[in-house]
Amino acid sequence: MSPAVSSTGSPDTRRGSSPPLPDQPRRRVVVRDVRPRIDGGRFPIKRVVGESVHLTADLYADGHDRVSAIVRYRPVGHTEWLESPLHVTNAGQDAWAGSFTVTSMGRWEYRVLAWVDHFTTWREDLAKKAAADVDVESHLAAGALLLRGMIGRRRSQPASAIRATTKLLEDTSLDRGTRVGHGMDDALADAVRQVDPRANATSSELLEIDVDRIRARFSSWYELFPRSLGEPGEHGTLRDVVGQLPRVADMGFDVLYLPPIHPIGRTKRKGRNNAVTAGPDDIGSPWAIGAEEGGHRSVHPQLGTVEDLADLVSTARDDFGIDVALDIAFQCSPDHPWVTEHPEWFRTRPDGSIQYAENPPKKYEDIYPINFETSDPEGLWQALLDVMRFWADQGVRVFRVDNPHTKSFRFWEWAISTLKDEHPDMIFLAEAFTRPRVMEELARRGFNQSYSYFTWREAKWELEEYIRYLVDTEVAEFYRPNFWPNTPDILPSHLQYGGRAMFVQRLLLAATISSSWGIYGPTFELMQNLARPDHDEYLDNEKYQLRDWDLDDPESLAPLISRVNRIRREHRALQDTRNLVLHAAESDQVLCFSKRDAETGDTVLVVISLDTQWRHGTYLHLDMDALGMDGDQWFLVDDRLTDNRFHWRGGDQYVELDPGLPAHVFAVHPQ
Repeated sequence: MSPAVSSTGSPDTRRGSSPPLPDQPRRRVVVRDVRPRIDGGRFPIKRVVGESVHLTADLYADGHDRVSAIVRYRPVGHTEWLESPLHVTNAGQDAWAGSFTVTSMGRWEYRVLAWVDHFTTWREDLAKKAAADVDVESHLAAGALLLRGMIGRRRSQPASAIRATTKLLEDTSLDRGTRVGHGMDDALADAVRQVDPRANATSSELLEIDVDRIRARFSSWYELFPRSLGEPGEHGTLRDVVGQLPRVADMGFDVLYLPPIHPIGRTKRKGRNNAVTAGPDDIGSPWAIGAEEGGHRSVHPQLGTVEDLADLVSTARDDFGIDVALDIAFQCSPDHPWVTEHPEWFRTRPDGSIQYAENPPKKYEDIYPINFETSDPEGLWQALLDVMRFWADQGVRVFRVDNPHTKSFRFWEWAISTLKDEHPDMIFLAEAFTRPRVMEELARRGFNQSYSYFTWREAKWELEEYIRYLVDTEVAEFYRPNFWPNTPDILPSHLQYGGRAMFVQRLLLAATISSSWGIYGPTFELMQNLARPDHDEYLDNEKYQLRDWDLDDPESLAPLISRVNRIRREHRALQDTRNLVLHAAESDQVLCFSKRDAETGDTVLVVISLDTQWRHGTYLHLDMDALGMDGDQWFLVDDRLTDNRFHWRGGDQYVELDPGLPAHVFAVHPQ
């Protein structure tokens, strides 16, 4: 049938017309589900310098042509891409995987690139035809044509090698076997990989990585109040903290965290044990920040000066390898200069007075929260950023942020990104004991580490459930937990009543499950367990008064803490959280897990009793593959806590645990 003709005699383009072709109509490969990827690529994953990114993707094309793929990666701002190949892991599911290593701090980016690999398809078909004794003359000619098209007029060494092979493929004076051999030569395949134009390649979306220094993933924190370091009854100073550095270093801590060091307000100051009315000699809470002496960019006069802080930071880092972490608490006492200079940064009540913090029935009249719905967001955000910049200028590179979940998510993303662009070695710890999704969001927005629910996880099923959440779900790509058995705000009931054995158990759990852990210093090492009546908070809390500590107490846990931190430093397996694998223990009072460093093979097996009263014996059923061994292999386990050694064979083993030292931390050595 003839096409419809208009009155002018030309075909009617309105009938049977089609929309324009899609962009890149020759692009045949599909790239799907590239992982790791957070919220479709909205947020970066997290790694540390020297760590590998292991990625997976689904890659496939129409028809039967072979597909090749790479991952391209680079630091953001660099022009040259680095490349690493992807390989098929499950052909039936079109599953691919690959890896690359990030080598410097800062933001990196990566994407997957996949294309129809015509040369590999030709080569495999050549092998099949030759094996079937099918005529290959036409196929060899097609290969020569393909290769000539790939190299064009290039004059590189790979192009010259391909050109020479092309002539051999076309040389009919050679026998068939010789020509097929040249086509199947691995040297030819290597040369083709170097010149392949990857025509019509499909690219994934651009994904990002935040790369930190190793301390963001592996750290041991010690918290102390400088004001309690003076002679009995006297206010301590930042210079007194310098005197504590050798002791903190001897215990193996690499981050020394100081609560707020700023001037403390006098209006509505809290008294001892959080009393509503302060006495004339009460020193107040360091978190009630700001007085006539200054605000967030000032040092409390009794602690010293900004120069003293800078000297402490440099001495700790240069002489002891310790980072001094400062508390960032964006809240103000009624006496803070901002209250009079910028009342618009705070919420007001109907009578015009500023709203203090409340958590009914609790009232915190000594603290004014910041209002992130202020009419002056630009001024507020800049002022808060400048606070952190000021302390960064004094050499501080670690901030523990107080209650970040009560501040704007968008502010944290902006501020942390800005500061890390200026100082890529900065580390931010989120002190947020709140709902899981909120804690996750803070980590997405840039916090390098996060407080965790470990403090309240006691039973075996609770611990195992929480471990699986941390290591087996997507949060492992961006949420780095920091395990604290106690804090100035939290004295959990199990430490109040569990005795020394409970302190030892919680120490060992925290320091071996998580690659980052911390303690509220003297209270934990001296096993302080007296709480305010009806409160999970310390009696005579250091938050409101000076305390004197007998740091030479022979019953101190300091020697055990030192040993545990030394074990952590000596075993790379313990320097990550995501490599944890749970193993079966028949007793519901025994937790068993292992960690293995993929690069070195270093393997640690931890067995901990959760019963602080009775001795326990139980059978373990070990996942030998997770330990890097065959099912019936002999291996040596070296208990790093006691120096006892045992020869085991296979995964079914019996152990006993005593409340006095309720754990084995075995270094595993295959034999």
